[in-house]
Amino acid sequence: MLSIKNLHVSVEGKEVLKGINFQVNPGEIHVIMGPNGSGKSTLASVIAGKKEYHITKGNISFQNKDLISLSPDKRAHLGIFLSFQNPVEISGISVINFIKTAINASRKARGLGKMSAKEMLFKMKERADLLNVEKDFFYRSLNEGFSGGEKKRNEIFQMAMLDPLLSILDEVDSGLDIDSLRTVARGINTLKNEKNSMIIITHYKRLLDYLFSNYIVHILYDGKIVQSGNKDLSEKLEKEGYDWIKNQIKEN
Repeated sequence: MLSIKNLHVSVEGKEVLKGINFQVNPGEIHVIMGPNGSGKSTLASVIAGKKEYHITKGNISFQNKDLISLSPDKRAHLGIFLSFQNPVEISGISVINFIKTAINASRKARGLGKMSAKEMLFKMKERADLLNVEKDFFYRSLNEGFSGGEKKRNEIFQMAMLDPLLSILDEVDSGLDIDSLRTVARGINTLKNEKNSMIIITHYKRLLDYLFSNYIVHILYDGKIVQSGNKDLSEKLEKEGYDWIKNQIKEN
């Protein structure tokens, strides 16, 4: 599904990613962990197509299509979804209108007609029930006045409505209380299937404790993936932090 080979990325002349090799297959969940400044959010942004990141070497393909030449909206139409750490607030644009526009733009790009209002409302109600979202939530301005938990639930709600092939969740668990954390995890567990994939970027394993699916953990350190493993790796990080990785790199 997603293939990244020898990816080098610079921001304002500083190299941030230093040779990333990364493969995501349908049905997989990949978890990326690492200290602040290691390049986690940069990797997410580069996959999504943010323009301020300069790819100096390597390539990225999705569904056997070269992503580097594609704009962010075309990547989204292919089925890539990025959940932001700090979702933007848009006054005057309701959640329902934002999602309606996004869905119909994606359908148009695939040669499909607009989703009917009846079908749209039915799907929104179904997905809202899944995430404990109140009906009046649909008509509020996008993220304006939302609590941290509401913003993160809204991101998962958008993901649920768009049904992407690849979801990149960048610190979606940041700042959540235990109830919001469980709600987000329930959304992830319910939406995950054999055809789609997820990349979860996080500092902590608390969200991972609620995931039903097996997942692959990668440690990103100083712009490189230095180790990969199963959930035991995330548990080791929780107990020991990143000092042991630093020491391991020095020894090698």
